[in-house]
Amino acid sequence: MKALLVLEDGTCIEGKGFGSEKTVFGELVFNTNMTGYQESLTDPSYKGQILMATYPLIGNYGVNKDNFESDKIQPEGFVVSEQCDFPSHRKQGKTIHEFLKEHNVPGISEIDTRALTIKIRKHGTVKAALATYQNKMDADALIKKVKIMPHPTTRNLVDDVSCKEIKIINGNGKYKIVCVDCGVKENIKRNLLKHCDVIQVPYNTNADEIRRLKPNGIVVSNGPGDPAHPDVKATTEKTLKEISQDFPIMGICLGHQILSMVFGCETFKLKFGHRGGNQPVKDMESGKVYITSQNHGFAVKSQQNDELVFTHFNVNDGTVEGMRHSFLPIFSVQYHPEASPGPKDSSHLFNEFMKMVKDEGRGG
Repeated sequence: MKALLVLEDGTCIEGKGFGSEKTVFGELVFNTNMTGYQESLTDPSYKGQILMATYPLIGNYGVNKDNFESDKIQPEGFVVSEQCDFPSHRKQGKTIHEFLKEHNVPGISEIDTRALTIKIRKHGTVKAALATYQNKMDADALIKKVKIMPHPTTRNLVDDVSCKEIKIINGNGKYKIVCVDCGVKENIKRNLLKHCDVIQVPYNTNADEIRRLKPNGIVVSNGPGDPAHPDVKATTEKTLKEISQDFPIMGICLGHQILSMVFGCETFKLKFGHRGGNQPVKDMESGKVYITSQNHGFAVKSQQNDELVFTHFNVNDGTVEGMRHSFLPIFSVQYHPEASPGPKDSSHLFNEFMKMVKDEGRGG
């Protein structure tokens, strides 16, 4: 199977196709992780994007369900330098080709991902199309479609990945935490379940419904797309504004951005985003630097705010990576404490949140 990757600037790259025979469209982004392609492929934050791995060999340890972050592949397509047809691992299960084919997702390999990554770092992320095919493909027609298509972030991508009904997950049942699902990763729930029961609710659940659940605290999850999308502002942001004085709240990634907007901050699109497991973040209050896992294309603007204290900053580019409220039991981080790149550098944040819940003694 052949494959074609075209960019909105007219770049056209031919490679070897794997996975499903299909044509998809999205924003081309890169991830710098050396491992964890299963976690990345099943991360809902990649919805609407074509994911490119900078690590040169993908698929060498196969695919197994133990490491999934959701029940399906979330990116529209997958771009790699070399895909391994013969994985070697005691839990290897499927090959990466079989995994993509099962989920009807196309992939392209045997291309220069290094050059593409340099291009994106220089010019920023781009709209793109990925096509896998047996005979012929009209590259010019694909480029025209990419140029005129709306950017994926104009869609409400959160609605695509959020649960549609309330789910109760039993854990350590002394406390109940509502997880506002904007595209929550399974490992966030796993970390919470060590401390409490989790009530997973759709992103557009209103304030009255959350109050009726009588939680002891709220976690606002990660997710895809623009935090300032009108549908997200009209639902998730509005609800959090209404309950911000009722419960302890923790935000992660997109949840951090939405919580920051609740208290008057603005967000902006990064040139090429932070996606990988090696982002250094400095905690300004402790002076410590953490190596963090990240996956986001937007960030919170660093600006004067009477209610919030910006607590963490990215060492590489100075962008905001965390905040806390001046007097309410609310904090958030832009990075992923559940992803454990260190491997446990930031897992203490879940303990800190639960201490806040216990100290406040609010809710049911």
